[in-house]
Amino acid sequence: MLSRRWSKRLAKLAPLIFLSIPIFVAAQSYQGRDGIIDMDGESFPPEDPHEKDEWTFARFHYDMDFGGFGRFRFQRWAADYPKSDRQFVIGVKRLTRLDARSKEHVIDAKSDDIYNYPWLYAEDPGAWNLSQDQANHLREYLLRGGFLMLDDSHGDFEWQRIVTGLRMVFPERHIEDLPNGEEIFHIVYDLDDRRQIPGTRYIWGRMRYTPDSSTPEWRGIRDDKGRLVIAICHNSDVGDAWEWADSPNYPEHEASLAYRIGINYIIYAMTH
Repeated sequence: MLSRRWSKRLAKLAPLIFLSIPIFVAAQSYQGRDGIIDMDGESFPPEDPHEKDEWTFARFHYDMDFGGFGRFRFQRWAADYPKSDRQFVIGVKRLTRLDARSKEHVIDAKSDDIYNYPWLYAEDPGAWNLSQDQANHLREYLLRGGFLMLDDSHGDFEWQRIVTGLRMVFPERHIEDLPNGEEIFHIVYDLDDRRQIPGTRYIWGRMRYTPDSSTPEWRGIRDDKGRLVIAICHNSDVGDAWEWADSPNYPEHEASLAYRIGINYIIYAMTH
């Protein structure tokens, strides 16, 4: 029989475990020794470090409380990676004049490489566990002109974990709800028709939205000049829509909306 001490520990860990399992089941990638990444029955060649570009899909590699789940130690920062990233890049190339790098780049939370990329994407930040040094590093990046998009978080539990990390980055800055008239929603596409973008586990799986995860929230944090430095898509999974945009079983309207949101966020970041 478990001791009372261990029972209390398991009770605290259970929300994280159950929130992580559906994502692990839905998508898992594995990188072999030759750099080839296998995911969902497809193989993705590694990035070319010599490719020149104007914009790169930069994915934020944050630390977690746990070492990962499953055979390949799945990490929640890598949910939908790399298929989501690469399919979104294809859309960016088709729909904008940005000189976009053809493959994504992963940036560790502790690396100074972050300063080379004006736009940063963090998936499932409800699982992050930033150290204060990493938070300071991220704050410096954002105040120098960087931009962070947070995506794929759901419910109050994950929201509180996001807030804990953001308070380490910006202790005094307000997290605000973004109104429809916000510039980021109109800089390329008019996004007044924003709606919840579902992950596949809510479409094809058996998961159902809970009352605290059923309404999409669009939030952000500004710098002293009023520029949005962090944009948050809470209770939506934009990255999953990018990943499955080529599937006839994923809703077309939500997939198209996900591309428009991502492109608006990129152009805003590149021009502010």
